[in-house]
Amino acid sequence: MKEFIAKNTLMVNSGREAVVMGVSAGGLEALKRILPELPKNFNMPMFIVYHIHKTSDDFMVRHLNETSRLWVKQAEDKELIKPAVVYMAPPDYHLLIEWDRSIALSTSERVNYTRPSIDVLFETAADVYGEKLIGIILTGANRDGSQGTRKIKRTGGFVIVQDPKTAEMDTMPKAAIEAAEPDLILSLEEIAEFLCQFTKS
Repeated sequence: MKEFIAKNTLMVNSGREAVVMGVSAGGLEALKRILPELPKNFNMPMFIVYHIHKTSDDFMVRHLNETSRLWVKQAEDKELIKPAVVYMAPPDYHLLIEWDRSIALSTSERVNYTRPSIDVLFETAADVYGEKLIGIILTGANRDGSQGTRKIKRTGGFVIVQDPKTAEMDTMPKAAIEAAEPDLILSLEEIAEFLCQFTKS
């Protein structure tokens, strides 16, 4: 599997500029098995939408930051995007990527009954990064992210979906696979291994 992942990483490595990730039910455990594995010289920004209650505090961000080598932070409106930073959507705010490579936060209506919405992040990131984007769908109990996954594929991006057989909740991965044929279907460990190839020389 290591040779397979290395081969596919070489295939997509050229010119990739950002990673977007969507996760819902079972997400904290999934993220704990990916983010701490990434090296400090990871050469792209990562944006994550995790469906959490609007009254949630910042425990998850603090915990992931303490256990990761990358800076994990809550995204702020209008901040400029930097590499090797993991931006988490704040509770009850959509996370959008702007054309000037900055972040926008929005309290516009819910999408797929959720705010933040994975689809909103994926679709705006696909508009900005196009074929230079990597999209990843993890465990979840709804269909959010399926339309955004389709948009990433349509604009030439690379899509990875967690193997539904390994997901705590398989609805979201299955919906993404149905909506847009992913380039890779991997376990959490394999996703981490894949991403570790994207480092500064």
